[in-house]
Amino acid sequence: MASQTPAQNVSFPSEGQAAHGYLALPEGGHGPGVIVIQEWWGLTDHIRDVADRLAAEGFVALAPDLFGGTVAHDGAEAAKMMSQLPEEVGAKLLAGAVDYLLGLDAVTSATVGTIGFCMGGGFVLALAAQQGQKISAAVPFYGVGQGVPESYTGVRAKIQGHYANEDSSYPVAKARAQEEQIRAESGTEVTFFYYDAPHAFHNDENPAGNYRPEAAAVAWGRAVDFLRQNIS
Repeated sequence: MASQTPAQNVSFPSEGQAAHGYLALPEGGHGPGVIVIQEWWGLTDHIRDVADRLAAEGFVALAPDLFGGTVAHDGAEAAKMMSQLPEEVGAKLLAGAVDYLLGLDAVTSATVGTIGFCMGGGFVLALAAQQGQKISAAVPFYGVGQGVPESYTGVRAKIQGHYANEDSSYPVAKARAQEEQIRAESGTEVTFFYYDAPHAFHNDENPAGNYRPEAAAVAWGRAVDFLRQNIS
C-alpha cells in the first residue's frame, strides 16, 4: 500500500487502464475516505477545493478525473464533454477509485462516502447502486445526467440529497419523485433537503452566476456532518 503527501495528483487502476485524480489528506495524514465527483465542467479548481475542504474536516478525499484532464470553459463545451462520457465508462472509473481509496493506508474506514455535484451528483447515486456495501454514505447535490440510475435496489448507503427549488435542469418535482423512489427501492435512510436557489448553487466559481453562499453554507455543513456520522 502506498503512503501519500497531503495533496497531490494520483493515478490508479481502473478496468486494466490507468485513471487519474486529485487526492487530499487531512493534517493528521489519515481518516475516513470520500470520493468527490466532479460537475460537467471537469476536474476544476473548485472540485479540488472541495476535496481540500473535506481534508480539512479530517477526511481522505479523492476526486477522480472523469474527463481525462480536459476542463470545459462554457456550457456548450461542458454539455458536449458530458455527452461523450458513457455512463458505464464513468461507473467503471469510479469503481476503480473506490478500490484505490479503500486500499490506501491513510484511509481508516472500511467503507467510503461519496459526494458529487450536477453530473457528479448523478454518478454519486450510480456508484451507490453499483458498489452496495462499499458505500456507506452518499451525498448528491442536484444530481443530473447519464449517471442517474433507473433502479436503486442495489443502494445500501444512507442518502442525503441537496436539491434546488429553482432548478431548471432538474425540476424539484423530479427530485421529490427521485427521493421517494430511492426510499422505496433501497429501503435505506433517505433525506433530501430543498433550497430556494438555482441549479449549481454550491459552486462559488459557477460561470452562470448561480452561487448562493447562504444555501451553500447550510448544505455543506449538513453534508460534512452526515459524512462524518455515517462513514465507518
